[in-house]
Amino acid sequence: GPDAAAAEDGASAPAPSRRFSLTRDTARPEGGGRAAAGDASAPARQWPLLTVLCVAGAGLLIVAVEPFAEAFRIGAMLIGAALLAGGVLRWVVPSVGMLAVRSRFTDLVTYGVMGALIVLLALTAQPKPWLDVPFLQNVVHFTIR
Repeated sequence: GPDAAAAEDGASAPAPSRRFSLTRDTARPEGGGRAAAGDASAPARQWPLLTVLCVAGAGLLIVAVEPFAEAFRIGAMLIGAALLAGGVLRWVVPSVGMLAVRSRFTDLVTYGVMGALIVLLALTAQPKPWLDVPFLQNVVHFTIR
């Protein structure tokens, strides 16, 4: 075989290890290319990610500073809306740069579910929820009892 021929020549190649493999390259997620031309500035190339981060950052800032009465609710809704906007951008824009993490489907589901849950939790937060889910009190009462 080839190993015997290599041994006869005096050159011995190390056997490939199945235990430790080095990853030489990783496939970029579909749509993970630049969102703008390569000669554009770095922020312009990553505008989808920066949009989502700025809106989520504004929501966090509103929650932290609490400048008005319903700041917690509005800030949390902004954070959820940022994730929902990330899902929409991932669906609509062909190349979203670093906003693409996994496959398009996985990113859509992750951004959509997390964004919708955060908005729903902000709407149902106590006291005086903006959205009243009738069965929610019974579910919580049943689990706490």
